[in-house]
Amino acid sequence: MSGDRQSRYVMIGGFLGAGKTTAMDAMARALTARGLKVGLITNDQSSGLVDTALLRSRGYAVEEIAGGCFCCRFPSLQEAALRLDEQTRPDVFLAEPVGSCTDLVATVSYPLRRIYGDRFKVAPLSVLVDPVRAARILGIADGRTFSDKVVYVYKKQLEEADIIVVNKSDAIDDDLRTRLVAALSDGFPEADVRCASAREGTGVDPWLDQVMSHEGATRATMELDYDVYAEGEARLGWLNATYTIEANDPFDGNALLLRLTESLRKRIASENAEIAHLKMTLDSGGPLGMLSVVSIVGSDEEPDLRESLLDLVPGGSLIVNLRAEMDPEALSAIVDGAVASEDLELNKEHEERFRPARPRPTHRISVEAP
Repeated sequence: MSGDRQSRYVMIGGFLGAGKTTAMDAMARALTARGLKVGLITNDQSSGLVDTALLRSRGYAVEEIAGGCFCCRFPSLQEAALRLDEQTRPDVFLAEPVGSCTDLVATVSYPLRRIYGDRFKVAPLSVLVDPVRAARILGIADGRTFSDKVVYVYKKQLEEADIIVVNKSDAIDDDLRTRLVAALSDGFPEADVRCASAREGTGVDPWLDQVMSHEGATRATMELDYDVYAEGEARLGWLNATYTIEANDPFDGNALLLRLTESLRKRIASENAEIAHLKMTLDSGGPLGMLSVVSIVGSDEEPDLRESLLDLVPGGSLIVNLRAEMDPEALSAIVDGAVASEDLELNKEHEERFRPARPRPTHRISVEAP
């Protein structure tokens, strides 16, 4: 990056399924409308992301960091920023860390500020929540949730936030929204709690104003038990798979994604396991408008067809990103079973399945309480 200017670094965290990618898309559109250039950085424990495919289909300059979170791949984060700078010289970098990662202030924000302070203005850390999942974890709504050590990671994400965004706030009623905001404000008083719907665009501009006009708070480094954190992450099974689809006749790709999602949901729920996030894309290889995207958050939730194919398609490429509190070998068998139940010919091109390794940050900067 050129040393004669500073770009703003905006990190949008939150647990798996909170809507970070949709929020990045909404924020990038709003920034572009303000005449600013944006560069997007996605992040995952493995490669082959639905998020990256979706954001690139929008025409954004996107870099993907795979193989670990920003904290453990800190040099890769700087390299991604350099590549984006060569392409578009962004005024703003929007970065989406792994959804099971925490301790981002000490391992990413503070190091960026200290090592690359001449290049970046580090914005407040935003942490998004899915309102239904947050309400269940905070005990103000009933329903399936995670084990204690996964919940530990979830709550630590909220503890370090400068801004907590109740995303998808249009999907819940006024009473639950009020109680959820109150519970978050009481439980995490250091954070500013606000509501938004990235998908609908409501609440995005005031949130954007806040991250563009302020810098991240400097406060005492959050206490974190890395043993519990590592065990919580490792309880989540991770599966990424890519398939090519061949068919004798054009087929309804949207219906295929919905069938697969429902099959996977039922199979995982029957094992009494909780889905953290399932995302799938079907790319027909055609022009814009030929991408279908489905998402589901939770084993008892309904699938959300976020993007739809406009017509029948002759084939294409299917990407599956599945995270659940379940053994990854069992997840692989479940996905294979769901795929095999389809009449279409789906050929597996690639699969990765694992549990996240213990986090080992490149840097961790401790700040004492003022």
